[in-house]
Amino acid sequence: MELHYKKPAEYWDQALPVGNGRLGAMVFGGVRRERIQLNEEGLWSGGPQERVNPDCAGNLEKIRDLFCRGRVEEAQELAVAAMSGTPYTQRMYQTLGDLWLDFFDTGEAEADVTGYSRGLDLDRAVAWTRFASGGTSFERQVFAVRPSDCLVIRLTARGGRRMRFACRLDRERHMDFSGHGADGTLICGGDQQGIGWAMGLSVLASDGEWETVGARLTIREAGDVTLIFTARTAVGGEAKDLATEVAEQLRKIRASYPDPEALFKVHVEDYRALFDRVKLRLGEDREPDDLPTDERLRRFAAGGEDPGLAALYFQYGRYLMIAGSRPGGLPLTLQGLWNEEFMPSWDSKYTININLEMNYWPADVCGLSECAEPYFALLRRVCENGKETARRMYGCRGFVAHHNTDVHADTAPQDECGTATYWVMGGAWLATAIWEHWQFTRDRGFLRENFPVLEEAVLFFRDFLQETDRGELTTLPSVSPENSYELEGRRVWMCRMPAMDIEILTDLLNGYLAAAGELGIGRLVPEAREMLRKLPPLRIGSDGRLMEWEREYREPEPGHRHISHLYGLYPSAQITPEDTPELAEAARRSLEYRLTHGGGHTGWSRAWIILFWARLRQGDRAQGDLRALLGESTFENLMDSHPSWDRPRGRVFQIDGNLGGAAGIAEMLVQSHNGRIRILPALPEAWPEGAAEGLRIRGNGEVSIRWRHGKLEDFHILAHSPLRATVVYGGREREICLAAEQSWRWPGEE
Repeated sequence: MELHYKKPAEYWDQALPVGNGRLGAMVFGGVRRERIQLNEEGLWSGGPQERVNPDCAGNLEKIRDLFCRGRVEEAQELAVAAMSGTPYTQRMYQTLGDLWLDFFDTGEAEADVTGYSRGLDLDRAVAWTRFASGGTSFERQVFAVRPSDCLVIRLTARGGRRMRFACRLDRERHMDFSGHGADGTLICGGDQQGIGWAMGLSVLASDGEWETVGARLTIREAGDVTLIFTARTAVGGEAKDLATEVAEQLRKIRASYPDPEALFKVHVEDYRALFDRVKLRLGEDREPDDLPTDERLRRFAAGGEDPGLAALYFQYGRYLMIAGSRPGGLPLTLQGLWNEEFMPSWDSKYTININLEMNYWPADVCGLSECAEPYFALLRRVCENGKETARRMYGCRGFVAHHNTDVHADTAPQDECGTATYWVMGGAWLATAIWEHWQFTRDRGFLRENFPVLEEAVLFFRDFLQETDRGELTTLPSVSPENSYELEGRRVWMCRMPAMDIEILTDLLNGYLAAAGELGIGRLVPEAREMLRKLPPLRIGSDGRLMEWEREYREPEPGHRHISHLYGLYPSAQITPEDTPELAEAARRSLEYRLTHGGGHTGWSRAWIILFWARLRQGDRAQGDLRALLGESTFENLMDSHPSWDRPRGRVFQIDGNLGGAAGIAEMLVQSHNGRIRILPALPEAWPEGAAEGLRIRGNGEVSIRWRHGKLEDFHILAHSPLRATVVYGGREREICLAAEQSWRWPGEE
């Protein structure tokens, strides 16, 4: 399974990604000049900051009072002044730089190069380039090795010519030193406002001559060359010490793997241990094998049928998660591990009013639970920092985080964006994933380790929520991310207890109570039950739509990209066609209203819509929006494309659309919430036959499914923990109760 193309990448969003969870690279596939753009997960724009606004606590009640007296615009003005961070921005995720390879062994004219192709092998996690010139066949491979923590570049020439090329590491003007060591290792580094960094390149093996002069490595008369690259960052670390670490790491790799094939074998074994867990086939994939991926994408967007492209996109999402998020590291940013800029769109950090959460929606169901570990590691740091933010800003116990965080787990409000900044639910939404993850894994050690985060989140809202005259608990101030409404003809954003707040708090409190019951602990159980009882209900408006705010307002942007009030449909399961049919119908009407008015115009929003349709059992609608996702919000390299009007090409990569899209495809095939396992709940007509192996379900089980002519042929569950559920297919139900490592099959065991 691979992506492949007939010409080199001209732009970054046409290059192909590789990564080992910490080091990332984008490979352009140039012939005479190859650019490999580099990333290291820890290279951000600076060290920790103290940003909590000292005037928030003294003005919080004034803000609330102004709002309650109908003076909403004055409340907003005071919130911007008193609640915004000081300074108001967090740190940015930045590019590490570039590795340039200039070749002198290929022809000077375009006609001198024949048979060009490049691609990304998803089965082995290798980016490759192949072409011929002057009777010589050239092949280049780039892959990122997790066990030895390095990037590998293998270059071969077979035929009449030998390779001659020069290598250079570059970070424009953002370097403090560059050169080479006594062993010929290229090395460069610097200090990025408190974050030290260094990177290095070395020859692992070569059958030709090589030398380093200045800051360049030159290879001559070679038919087979393997280069290795690594990098380090550290908050407060001295760059020269990091340079020593980089040089030593490269030396160890050379000593451990004198044979490049051994290093490649280690890489493939490590990667496939994760990637091979899930297999997916959709249709017979009637497209010819040699059709380039960009051409397949264009044909599918124009209305052609290509079920295999959806399967490729699904596995590409899993590939990006494996390449970008591994235990012990940092979680995926807005752009995952891959970013070419010093000042990227939205800082390429962690936006937590949906984007970071969406990044990890496919982790459990797609057999990559370990890849979510960085998410929870960051959440634990957010919890610690958020305790101080809660105390100083709101006079509350527990922890709070707003709509962004960064590498330092900053929890003060980010930006001065009224529709987003002044929202206290970010940490709560992150924390709901604790119970969700446990439902898939049944890992009690994980649940016990992260239970304090759940409890601290509940404790904050125990203090923060306000009780109304009706006896309902509400958030104030709040927003419905990142939307606004009209009040007496004026556009405003501050509100009290929007639908999303109700839904997130419902999941938070239910998850806390369930975890407390499972572990037999919890000091806030009575309070949590009382809070849950006093939450307002979700409401349906006069037009039959689910209400986004506590009252019906006119919306200035009826096609808004955020569809926050449908959180209860997905990722939550508070709204289902079976258990809450009236709310499900209201959610459907809300969704259609958004789409009718131009909604879904960003990749992540379109991916969310696929998941909504899947939960509403509307397979063809989900397939239609998958077509829109691939046709309107996907670059040629299958990376998600997001509008960014300040960029030369008008769009920028965001990884959430890829990963939300992968989760959506899985949700169309199997669902496992509220004690039911649904087989093919949203199978579209476009996928009349196929098979899926290894998808995970809540209860710590894995399933295999095979269907033909739109009908189930085989369904198999293997339980890894005791599992009790109701299996549902085609209007029929079967109750199952399995012991650990017991299996069950439908329809063979009817």
